[in-house]
Amino acid sequence: MRRAQAGWIAGAAAAALVAVGALTYAVTEDDGADRTPSADSADAGFARDMAIHHQQAVEMSYIVRDRTDDEEVRRLAYDVAQTQANQRGMLLGWLDLWELPKVSAKPPMAWMGMGDMPSEGEGALMPGMATDAQMEKLQTLSGRKAEVYYLQLMTKHHRGGIHMAEGCVQRCGVEVEKQLAQGMVEGQQSEIDLMTGMLKERGATPEA
Repeated sequence: MRRAQAGWIAGAAAAALVAVGALTYAVTEDDGADRTPSADSADAGFARDMAIHHQQAVEMSYIVRDRTDDEEVRRLAYDVAQTQANQRGMLLGWLDLWELPKVSAKPPMAWMGMGDMPSEGEGALMPGMATDAQMEKLQTLSGRKAEVYYLQLMTKHHRGGIHMAEGCVQRCGVEVEKQLAQGMVEGQQSEIDLMTGMLKERGATPEA
């Protein structure tokens, strides 16, 4: 049952990526001049920040794939890495299409009014992101310990990602980006539910 759920998540994500790609083309071709956001917009801020957020999830997922032989965890890690790498490419691609910079002088989350948010630790730039120390710790673990730590970190990471995506749904002006953000909310919540069950099977909880 869990394998089927993971497969559904991956399939749904792939379908969503195809649909979003088509919509991106339609938006930029048909009315891009009217829909191009500014560098200080929520659209641009979300694209920049979520690209960074996603990159860490990809890194964590590839780390754990090398630290465990458990097929269920390896399959989840692969799905997370592929989905978020593709979404990251879309976000950066939109910034290119909009001719907007991929970096900003403003602090992360300024587009959500959270530019002065306290850091969760060195390397934790945004909600849910792991610190540098946590990333280093993940690389030292193996087997069951690596699985549990990854699932805990990724659950927290997804919760932060959902918070950011919901912010885009509320604030972004480009419809196709809002659709992608809503897809992130739904897809990452499904993966949180899956990971909660996987942690329970391993005698652990989502909180580290």
